[in-house]
Amino acid sequence: MGESRTKPIHVLLLIESDLGEVFSFIADDTRIDRASDIEEAIQMLQHDFYDIVVSKPGDFLPAGGIHFSKEATAIFDGVSQGVGIANDAGELQWANPKLLAFPEEVRLRVCRYCRETFEWAQSEVANQADMIHARRFIFSIAANDHYELTATPVIDLHHRITQVAAVVWETTTAKSLQNKIDAIDRAGQELLSFDAEQIARLEVQDRLSLLEQRILRCTQELLHFDNFEIRILNKNDNKLELVLAFGMPNEVLDADIYASTDGNGIRGYVAARGTSYICPNTSKDPRYRPGISHAKSSLTVPLTLQDKVVGVANFESTKLAAFNEDDRQFAEIFGRYIALALNVFELLVTERRTTTGRLGSDVMAEITTPLNDIMTDVENLIEDYIGHDDLRHRLRTISGNTDRIRETIKNMTSAKAVPIGMRSATPRHDPLLVDKKVLIADDEDVIRDTVCDILSGYGCKVSVATDGEAAIDLIAQQAFDLVLSDIRMPKKNGYEVFAAAKEANSHTPVILTTGFGYDPNHTIIRARREGLAAVLFKPFKVDQLLDEIRMALSADQPPSSTA
Repeated sequence: MGESRTKPIHVLLLIESDLGEVFSFIADDTRIDRASDIEEAIQMLQHDFYDIVVSKPGDFLPAGGIHFSKEATAIFDGVSQGVGIANDAGELQWANPKLLAFPEEVRLRVCRYCRETFEWAQSEVANQADMIHARRFIFSIAANDHYELTATPVIDLHHRITQVAAVVWETTTAKSLQNKIDAIDRAGQELLSFDAEQIARLEVQDRLSLLEQRILRCTQELLHFDNFEIRILNKNDNKLELVLAFGMPNEVLDADIYASTDGNGIRGYVAARGTSYICPNTSKDPRYRPGISHAKSSLTVPLTLQDKVVGVANFESTKLAAFNEDDRQFAEIFGRYIALALNVFELLVTERRTTTGRLGSDVMAEITTPLNDIMTDVENLIEDYIGHDDLRHRLRTISGNTDRIRETIKNMTSAKAVPIGMRSATPRHDPLLVDKKVLIADDEDVIRDTVCDILSGYGCKVSVATDGEAAIDLIAQQAFDLVLSDIRMPKKNGYEVFAAAKEANSHTPVILTTGFGYDPNHTIIRARREGLAAVLFKPFKVDQLLDEIRMALSADQPPSSTA
């Protein structure tokens, strides 16, 4: 056969058969290595030199352009996204471990979209398109499993489409975060969209129900829980007074909690420290105080205005570790909205201003810094979620809504707050009021004295008390035909006055008044169930006061007896 070779021939064999007579003529001069599959063959080609590669027809066609180095292979194996190469039929010719670990339905979707991309890219080439871009696909394989795919056509030097490179990643967590951001956006808008005229026409319990319904709807949509309580910090005694609650037992609602790190549970701890608290397991946390039945975890966040803690929001779940760090972040932002809504609501319905401009400027001054705080939190989240363009877009939408919130507040404060104006009322003879014994309990001098003057002018025999304890003492000493008491007073509150009056004489009508945009300790709700005659929301009109008193006294009841 001629001259013998000075160097053996190096052959890479990729066929499952003996050489037979194919290489018999050079068998003595041949070094043969065998590869079991295409991937092993590529690795061998990367580490050694071969004179001849023997394979089946087409074995190496799909592998064109995938000759990775060791370093490149390690990188693709370690990335968090699924990476693969597909042929014109959408079949995966190579895939990293992440892509292979995805559910089969995901891989089938990837193959389908790669095939569609290959066909689309070929049509673009046929139409002589200047550039062929990658295509993006968003899909779900179940109600809560979301994925995103980028399919990039691979083009050779002859401008032919040879393969499609696919990068796929799971977006379930990002989708969940986006849904929460959407919920925060809607919640902030809804909580601060009050119609002043509409609120003025509502009775206090209806106003409070309106606010409670909004917060409940937003919290259920935002964090998907059913049990919560909101407490506001009373600066006078450092007590956390119950404002709103849902799904919480009465023993929790009636509990006295103060802003203190000792002996006041997680709620007191959060109010005192001003930091959020996730309790993953209530049975193992000594700070946890009993809440809902079978509670297993909780999330408590401070309500802040201008960097000052004004209350706490506490959420509970019957599941272990139901709340995570994402929940905490979003609950803190939502807590700022709640604090702002409560503050604006209180300002809106209790400001005793005779000029619209003064009211509007006061409210705007109150909301500017809290809104800025919310926007700061949003901007921080934007920095945290670099790479999640959809999330960042939604967060920026929240920022863009700031002006609309300010405009909403401005519009809602344009309606004039009605002053009490009781001193200008002209008394007239009213047989229903003459000689009726009325107790007025209010710690505000102007309210107490003004109502006293009005009723005295109509012939009522009026007694007054400057706090709840004094009112209860007077009730114990003599009988009254009517008790008119403020809800929030020093020493004893309005509910305690109501309870004392009903205990002394169950037929005695009681009217409660309030100058607050919320209902401490659910006084109104509890008292209404137990026979409360009416509620007056300050500032109220003379006619409104007299109408409620006449209705209460007209009810069928025995007259008071002389003590």
